[in-house]
Amino acid sequence: MQVTMTFRHMEQSDALKAYAEEKLERVTKYIDSPTNVQVYFSVEKKIRHIVEIVINSRGISTKASDATHDMYASIDAVIDKIERQLVRYKEKIKAHKPSNGDERGRQLSKRIFEAESIESSTGSVVIKTTTETAKPMSVEEAVMQMDLLHKDFIVFTDADSSEINVLYRRKDGNFGLIEPQRS
Repeated sequence: MQVTMTFRHMEQSDALKAYAEEKLERVTKYIDSPTNVQVYFSVEKKIRHIVEIVINSRGISTKASDATHDMYASIDAVIDKIERQLVRYKEKIKAHKPSNGDERGRQLSKRIFEAESIESSTGSVVIKTTTETAKPMSVEEAVMQMDLLHKDFIVFTDADSSEINVLYRRKDGNFGLIEPQRS
């Protein structure tokens, strides 16, 4: 975990740094691999002590801030807020698990073709073939998985209809969903 600490309108304090790092250890049990943590300490009007923490980890971005009369109390309050956010996020992911008992999903074959062989009329040459599983999930969970894995699209089995769907990120930042037509 890479921690960056910034002090605004106050002197740097090794005691504050150590206390903040110690409290940040509580958060690591909710995130698999936090990559970047930024902690901002600032003082306004000599009585308002503000702590802001931003955690970025594989698509999860969590931000919280709090202001009290004591810097240590502000650190405690912000850590509590971030902990509640991460617990809520973990529960949301668990709630989106498919309930039909079919955790495996459908097997899909993925082939990579040589570009020149497709353009020519001689026939296509397969470079690599892999088998992947289209796991059953809801559209909301597929969006979360795309964000977590930094993917532009995801193929999944819809948990309600058991049909193969494709969710993709559009150039305008929105999401598109390709699903089979129901007759």
